[in-house]
Amino acid sequence: MKLIVRDVPPRTAWALEKAGIHPLLAQLYAARGVQSPQELDDALARLLPPGTLKGASDAARLLADAMAAGQKLCIVADYDCDGATACAVAVRGLRLLGARQVDYIVPDRVQDGYGLTPPISARVKASGADVLITVDNGIASFDGVAAARALGLQVLVTDHHLPALRAGQVELPDADVIVNPNQPGCGFESKSIAGVGVMFYVLLALRAELRQRGVFDAGNQPKLDALLPLVALGTVADVVRLDANNRRLVAQGLKRIRAQTLPAGLAALFVASSREAKSATTFDFGFALGPRINAAGRLSDMTLGIECLLTDDPDRALELARTLDAINRERREIEGQMREQALAVAESLFADTTEAPPAVCVFDPDFHEGVVGIVASRIKDKLHRPAFVFASSGAAGHGHELKGSGRSIAGFHLRDALDLVAKRYPGVLLRFGGHAMAAGCTIAEDHFDTFERGLSEVAQEWLDAATLTRRLDTDGPLKPEYRRVDLVDTLHQEVWGQGFAAPTFSEELEVVSQRLVGEKHLSLKLKHQGQPVDGIWFGHTEPLPQRVRLAFRLDAESWRGERKVRFLVEAAELP
Repeated sequence: MKLIVRDVPPRTAWALEKAGIHPLLAQLYAARGVQSPQELDDALARLLPPGTLKGASDAARLLADAMAAGQKLCIVADYDCDGATACAVAVRGLRLLGARQVDYIVPDRVQDGYGLTPPISARVKASGADVLITVDNGIASFDGVAAARALGLQVLVTDHHLPALRAGQVELPDADVIVNPNQPGCGFESKSIAGVGVMFYVLLALRAELRQRGVFDAGNQPKLDALLPLVALGTVADVVRLDANNRRLVAQGLKRIRAQTLPAGLAALFVASSREAKSATTFDFGFALGPRINAAGRLSDMTLGIECLLTDDPDRALELARTLDAINRERREIEGQMREQALAVAESLFADTTEAPPAVCVFDPDFHEGVVGIVASRIKDKLHRPAFVFASSGAAGHGHELKGSGRSIAGFHLRDALDLVAKRYPGVLLRFGGHAMAAGCTIAEDHFDTFERGLSEVAQEWLDAATLTRRLDTDGPLKPEYRRVDLVDTLHQEVWGQGFAAPTFSEELEVVSQRLVGEKHLSLKLKHQGQPVDGIWFGHTEPLPQRVRLAFRLDAESWRGERKVRFLVEAAELP
């Protein structure tokens, strides 16, 4: 592991500090590319205007017309946390703006597969709907959109995934309206907005359209900010890049949660995960609430997660949240078993060589397709290689197909790599899509070896020694005067996440003592700048040398009524 210290432009840090920002935060922000205090202004008025999001105004007119005609609207959701929150935002927001008939359908991961398919379109039609609205999916659902329109449905696609490429050209489904910042010709600056954020923007545009039609005025229009806690959760849980606009959405959601202004389901999820809503952080979204919502889509029925986010009954919300918590515990058990199997298979691929292959592909008939993405992420983290994990598809009519989920490392665009494999080996990839760092695909079981070879070829061409060297960007040494509990709390209050990493410091420390706790965590007594401090390295069991350069985050632990700083070790740079 190579620990790299981020550059801190001194003039920028000085300007931020002069603007009243704490010196430590000024250093951290400058290192993350923040140029001015205005970028840190999280006021709602600073959000990018909805009119710059291509298709949002057309979507608003379509929805306003449908509502005026008393038509029934049906949301087709996705089965992850972004899709679930987007669905809840859509249902809540449309009802808030006056829609009288709003329903939703969420595909089953195993039976239906991903996205809007013709059978899903038929179910929407059978429900009596007139307008089909996708959230967090649909941009590559050519057959599903065509089937829906053939059945007489109007189709509004809201999505944030990259469009499909065919023969090197972007191809879009034939929907009535598409709202996606990544479609050609869209000037919306936040290309990283999550699916839930796209739907929130459609609602903002719809409210503006209804104002223009005289349904509301500025004084009596519904307040959509009540939806921001859900927008914040989905944005962080989907691990999209936290650009300035996404950080504003998340910050606004956190403010409302901390003020206890949040849906009953979110409040119940905080209780079920033993977290405090009044001190909510982005870590709670990413490591507590998000996984519990995701678990429903992975192992059970995402309807449970969506109903938890939709209900206003606190007792019902708590019941659903506890069910989600139980499903998440089951998910962790299955994931743990699969991870050990997958790592054993992956490590066997290079047992007689000094290096792992440039890309790792793993399949086992016993794998559960609901957690292949998580396992791929764990393999990627352990081996520092792009990784794909496959499971047998349980979808009806798709015998002998494998569904794979991949995770990548910096410098290897996974969706583009799949596109190149598809060109070189026609017919191997039946379906694929995704982003730079995460993607999914479906292949015939007979083509697993060909896919593995094709992906490794691309990785061999694209990855070099520097890219394959595990590295961690850090914020350098921590000044001893910043080793304070109040600053730990200050840091935790800020918005951190993908593309705007949480502060991680690095320097040489003295290891005074070390011992294993819980058989899998290393508890440490350290000396930092001559002063004692406790540390812990979760999931690590190998002993450390007496002096070692460590990367660590700041935490505060309570002991006998007193709170003190603790270092959460992330990595060590060993010779």
